[in-house]
Amino acid sequence: MKIIDTPLPSGGLGWSAIDDREIQAVTEVLKNPGRMFRYPQPGWQSQCQLFEQEACEKIGAKYALLVASGTCALTICLSAYGIGPGDEVIVPAYTYISTASAVTNAGAVPVVAEIDGSLGLDPADVERKITKYTKAVILVHMQGVPGRIDAVRDVCNKHGLRLIEDACQAIGSKYRGNYTGTGADALAWSLNFYKVITSGEGGVFFTNDDDAFIRAIYAHDPGTPMWKTGLAKGSKLAPYTQMGMRGNEVSAAIARVQLSKLDAILGKTRPLKKRLLECLEAPVNYARQHVDDPEGDCGISFTMIACDKAAAEGMSKLMLEQGLNIGSLYNEGFPDRHIYSYWDAILQKRSPTPAGYPWNDPSYKGSVEYSKDMCPVTLDILARSMRFSLNINLAPEHVEKVAKVINYADKNL
Repeated sequence: MKIIDTPLPSGGLGWSAIDDREIQAVTEVLKNPGRMFRYPQPGWQSQCQLFEQEACEKIGAKYALLVASGTCALTICLSAYGIGPGDEVIVPAYTYISTASAVTNAGAVPVVAEIDGSLGLDPADVERKITKYTKAVILVHMQGVPGRIDAVRDVCNKHGLRLIEDACQAIGSKYRGNYTGTGADALAWSLNFYKVITSGEGGVFFTNDDDAFIRAIYAHDPGTPMWKTGLAKGSKLAPYTQMGMRGNEVSAAIARVQLSKLDAILGKTRPLKKRLLECLEAPVNYARQHVDDPEGDCGISFTMIACDKAAAEGMSKLMLEQGLNIGSLYNEGFPDRHIYSYWDAILQKRSPTPAGYPWNDPSYKGSVEYSKDMCPVTLDILARSMRFSLNINLAPEHVEKVAKVINYADKNL
């Protein structure tokens, strides 16, 4: 008999927590169609404005701006600091393609750096990839696990670079007691369907810098001065136009309810992961993903890194025989857009126009070449990595069985 003889409960994170409260919040917005615009009128506050206030209070940031997507939020993180044509931005080789796309959206050139056993940026390779054109580093916290913030921040401080934190997959994660991103120059969240909390689509830009916030306002809405919103009141920065990235009232209403559920969601996943780890025996054929600050981990994923590819394949086969389907993160049969080698548009420097922007922008004097095998360390790590995702419908007895399967596979390889 298999160790896992019935399917584990399926589900997700934020979307699995949706109930009548989100429905009621959206209904209230639709009952007042005259108030569906993002900017409030005298006498009432918009849902966007309320969400931004509540998000700032939650994580301890000075400013927040609700936008259309996580990609938009990352783009604004760069534009808010004047990063664009002629500049390079370092991104990890393991992240959704939107991280690199945000760089090209801003007009800058993405430079891809290796990951390490944390599955986040390798600080040593970040330093190797720095050129005189580098202006920022985007540190991504993948699958709820905070990256090596201290080490990457040290590199940025040493070289005078902006640190942008991408917590799109790690809303609610903490590092040394503080929410991730609150010590960076800017932070991005995604409210996409798959994220810890969701409004279907949406993103949030955070910063503690006064001027960066004003620039973000201009970047997210080219009509800002015309709406007389008061958001940029008193600023000496001249307005400029970029893209239309405004958030909307329906998404904001959902996001407010979801934000109020964040602690409850992580209050389920964190104990589940802790129980999983408690039940695991000392590994023989794999190592656990490095986590700089386990207490700050969202607890939504557990990754094993096998000693070699053969061990990963062998363990995967044994686990499948016992009812647990966990394959390696990188294999030729599954084009995961979180792995740089599948970012075809970036690797081939595809541009919306024949001009080849931003790589051929006259202001860019650097030279960046891409290839599918340019980050061999990353590909090796991911080919050996096996991840189990936790959802809020799982119970302790389920993760105990998962641990039993992993122990069995490791012992019998």
